[in-house]
Amino acid sequence: MITIGVDEAGRGPLIGNVVAAAIILNNTSIEGIDDSKKLNENKREKIYAQLITHCLYAVGEATAQEIDKINIHNATLLAMQRAIEALLNTHAITQADIIVDGKYPPSLNLSSQQESSINIQAVIKADSLFPCVSAASIIAKVTRDRQMIELHRHHPEYGFNQHKGYPTKKHYQAIQDYGTLSEHRKSYRGVN
Repeated sequence: MITIGVDEAGRGPLIGNVVAAAIILNNTSIEGIDDSKKLNENKREKIYAQLITHCLYAVGEATAQEIDKINIHNATLLAMQRAIEALLNTHAITQADIIVDGKYPPSLNLSSQQESSINIQAVIKADSLFPCVSAASIIAKVTRDRQMIELHRHHPEYGFNQHKGYPTKKHYQAIQDYGTLSEHRKSYRGVN
């Protein structure tokens, strides 16, 4: 049975998408896979390069506008749903055990063939317990960090290359000094 690991990055930042990744490690042996929060940026980038070369994966996102509309909890589940469904559908997967980091699994739009043979469960701290979920956390984190680096190129005054959109003094000060961007999450305290 295939095991799919799922995790997200970007619940806490004041700006940008929440990004989820779904990945199948198979029997790939990649050194150093761990929860992305426990790895430095260089290590994450190296492992990321190996993961996207050797594994099947998909990324799903929910925008700042979707976060503002349906809240971060539901937007995270939506990003996870999009990642899982993209992976299942792109690779015609009909049987899998899916492990999601967190308290709640997303609902999935499955075919009748998939419904009976795709099992999904949410496990708190799964990113520390299951290598496939750790791998998903790395894909999600690197993807989102790269989006913040790109945003920094267009708006260097906000310092996104340093704080990656998280609520830091510098970020709050930049919002006061320059206002909000369309990518800011307007429903978050301290943004509007």
